[in-house]
Amino acid sequence: MAARTAVVAGTATAVSGRVGRRQQRKYASQDAQYAEQVAGGASQGAAAAAPAPPEDPYEAIAKLSKLHDSGALTDQEFADAKAKILSGV
Repeated sequence: MAARTAVVAGTATAVSGRVGRRQQRKYASQDAQYAEQVAGGASQGAAAAAPAPPEDPYEAIAKLSKLHDSGALTDQEFADAKAKILSGV
């Protein structure tokens, strides 16, 4: 009876150890994948999270005015673009 108990206990210990090692490898792999995603997302997110500061509406209208004066914009195009800037869109 004691031998049988020893075999069962030994088998349970071996199986438990193997399961524990397998779980550790699985979690280590998942941690590595997560770290890669976070590192990749951080570099992409930094570019997306820091948009260019909005242009000053007065400067934008001044640029449009120069284009209009040079003939690159028609009166209607200038008026539409100026209205868009002033509306904040």
